[in-house]
Amino acid sequence: MSDPGHESFADENRISRRFSALKAEGRAGLITFITAGDPDPARSQAILNALPASGADLIELGMPFTDPMADGPAIEAAGLRALAAGTTLKSILAMVRAFRAEDQETPLILMGYFNPIMAYGRAAFLADAKKAGVDGLIIVDLPPEEDQELCLPAVDAGVDFIRLATPTTDAARLPRVLKNARGFLYYVSVTGITGGQSAKTQAVAAAVDELRSATSLPIAVGFGITTPADAEAIARSADAVVVGSAIVRRIEAGLSSDMAALVKDVTGFVAALAGGVRRARPAVRNMAALRRDIPQENA
Repeated sequence: MSDPGHESFADENRISRRFSALKAEGRAGLITFITAGDPDPARSQAILNALPASGADLIELGMPFTDPMADGPAIEAAGLRALAAGTTLKSILAMVRAFRAEDQETPLILMGYFNPIMAYGRAAFLADAKKAGVDGLIIVDLPPEEDQELCLPAVDAGVDFIRLATPTTDAARLPRVLKNARGFLYYVSVTGITGGQSAKTQAVAAAVDELRSATSLPIAVGFGITTPADAEAIARSADAVVVGSAIVRRIEAGLSSDMAALVKDVTGFVAALAGGVRRARPAVRNMAALRRDIPQENA
């Protein structure tokens, strides 16, 4: 097997095609996270379906779990709401199929923990996820030492396995993290749980530069990004910006709203985040557009 940590942007799947398109546009992407089934199946599906038109370039769909060790209070509460509403892995894959009936282009990544997948059955889960239209997995409690459990089978099944790097991932550890990574590298910009302290722009930019020397995978930055201004600042250096807890908190704030009102509020916030991301590199974006508009001389 080749080293996926050094694959080019041009490999043929939705994730790599989307990052190739973003690179051609000269801008970073926006990756939005919501918890599947939160606050209930119907409203969750409606929000998911509306995210691409609101500016989400890629989507992470959280798989709720009873013991979410990496998640802060907002996402933990969302998971409990989803579980109370009857969300299961089977219903999540049904959500993906419904999404794919409307959208065949937006990359969709499932994020969560290994226990529900193990209970479902690893081989059955990978086959069903691929068939439903899942493009990637982020499983936060499976370190590289356990790649045989899910990472390598996922890669063999054609599902990207996305790895996390953190501020404590040192030069000795990073090659192991990258060895079987696919899709993009998710840089966790702060230590701790989701929805905690804010990302520090200069530190993130320096970390992204260092990571680029180790991999050609796109680098997405998440944790601690809560406002359009935060997203704009991080998008100046990262290939993509991940926003999760801030979106989940908008859903929580609208629990008593009807479907139309909740979707409008969430997608309005996502559009504002997308606007911040798209403002981050106007000079680069304008140059990319100019190059496309200049006729090329025949060889």
